[in-house]
Amino acid sequence: MNSVQYPPLIRPATLEDVSAMLAFDSYASTHPERGHLLEASVGKQQCLVALRAGTVIGYVVLTYHFFDNGFVSLVVVAPDHQRQGVATQLLAAAEAACRTAKLFVSTNQSNLASRKLILKAGFVPSGVIENLDDHDPELVYFKHVHR
Repeated sequence: MNSVQYPPLIRPATLEDVSAMLAFDSYASTHPERGHLLEASVGKQQCLVALRAGTVIGYVVLTYHFFDNGFVSLVVVAPDHQRQGVATQLLAAAEAACRTAKLFVSTNQSNLASRKLILKAGFVPSGVIENLDDHDPELVYFKHVHR
């Protein structure tokens, strides 16, 4: 069997994609507000999806609520497609789509996989936000977007 993984196609999300996005998002299974967030993000054209063979395998949400700068608020990849570069490609697509010169992303200090991904994507540490989650600071990262 051929184990070559081709880069996913990345395109703007549509409302028809939301159910597929929610199906592999484990957080959404216990937090129904995630569905509302995704629908709103898609409606505002703030969401990109990654597809392989026509199937949604990941998504990224890019907003401009962080001091009017680009902010990646979510990157989620289906479990069967993790560790294959999909999240890296979604971050690159968010960077390419970003309308501001500064792009930020954050993750919990405890999320080592996310921290490695963010650093691999070229972001640098920018600060810490305490008290969002008990005993797990939010680490903020920055990347200058070159036009």
